[in-house]
Amino acid sequence: MPAIERPDPAYRHVVALTIALFLSYLTVAMSLSAVTVHVVQNLGLGNTYGGLAVGIAFLSTILTRGWAGALADRIGGKLCMQRGLLIYAAAGLICLLAGWPALPAISRYDVLLAGRLLLGLGESVAMVGMISWAIGLMGQARSGRVMSLVGMGLYGAFAVGGPLGLMLLDRLGFAGLMIACTLLPIIGMVAVSPIPAVAPQSGHREPFWRIIGRIWRPGAAVGLQGVGFAALGAFFSLAFLSRGWPYAGLGLTFFGAGFVLVRLFFGHMPDRFGGLPVAAVSLTVEAAGQYLLWLAPGPYAALAGALLTGLGCSMVFPAMGSEVVKQVPAHLRGTAVGGFAAFQDLAYGATGPVVGLLADARGYSSVFLVGGLSATVGLLLVLSMRRPGMRRPAEA
Repeated sequence: MPAIERPDPAYRHVVALTIALFLSYLTVAMSLSAVTVHVVQNLGLGNTYGGLAVGIAFLSTILTRGWAGALADRIGGKLCMQRGLLIYAAAGLICLLAGWPALPAISRYDVLLAGRLLLGLGESVAMVGMISWAIGLMGQARSGRVMSLVGMGLYGAFAVGGPLGLMLLDRLGFAGLMIACTLLPIIGMVAVSPIPAVAPQSGHREPFWRIIGRIWRPGAAVGLQGVGFAALGAFFSLAFLSRGWPYAGLGLTFFGAGFVLVRLFFGHMPDRFGGLPVAAVSLTVEAAGQYLLWLAPGPYAALAGALLTGLGCSMVFPAMGSEVVKQVPAHLRGTAVGGFAAFQDLAYGATGPVVGLLADARGYSSVFLVGGLSATVGLLLVLSMRRPGMRRPAEA
């Protein structure tokens, strides 16, 4: 039976994995704003310290993607995801100690940094393990659908995690928030325990950088896509406020609406039509949205640009991810997925500081020009991938 015709239980298992990933990623999303507030208001340290406490988790994630992928290939996706969830819980406990009033403020901050480093590792291991496990359950032919579900879990956690984290911080304090961040991944781990494991594939292991050499084009395409999202998330509200426009807080709402709608109704497209045509259309739409934001004469045009950006960004990760798993044999899939995800992590982490310098010099609208140009370069890269000569699994 072809993989695309496998029965529904596999899909239900992957939905359960997505829910567990959503619960665990809430620990990342809830702490984004709350950690900064805790560092500045409770520990009495400056904004730079708060920013470092947030950013160090993402740095940890980027630096450990390759290791996490190799771990998934070696021990299997289920064990890898379960270890990631345990690391999440351990990170929550360590961050809980950062709220212990008996310690000096700087010592609590050091403990917090240790917990945040561990949190980034947990995110890396849990997500790569989940993707590897889910593709093993559903088959490579439905890898695009798997990537779509992963994105829904992650972005769904981002959507509710920010306000939920601030609410818990306000009502329960930092300790209460960290207890919640400890319990959520444990709940997720219990939920996925009954799901059958997929045995790791045997085969020759290749160095991480050699695998990056195979997948750099899909990875670069998804990284270039991420520039537009990062620019919108960081500077949309500031662009509106600088011009005195209303609705400054609706940028991510419009982006998210477009993003989720496409994932819900078109998440199967990479598996049906192939990742390259889906990515090409998506990057075209994203570029149009970013250029509209750059040239927008008023708030309604800018909101339309945010919506188009969300519509375009939505399917690039699953479309390119489905191409990545075609470039490597099954026993290297986890390493490839880890390296692929690192391209997007890098784009998200680097875009804000880089285009922030441009915004200071040229104004906020210029950052969306960069987003549009990045999506355009990504489109050209995808179109070049459609030429003969791309490696396929049989060649890998």
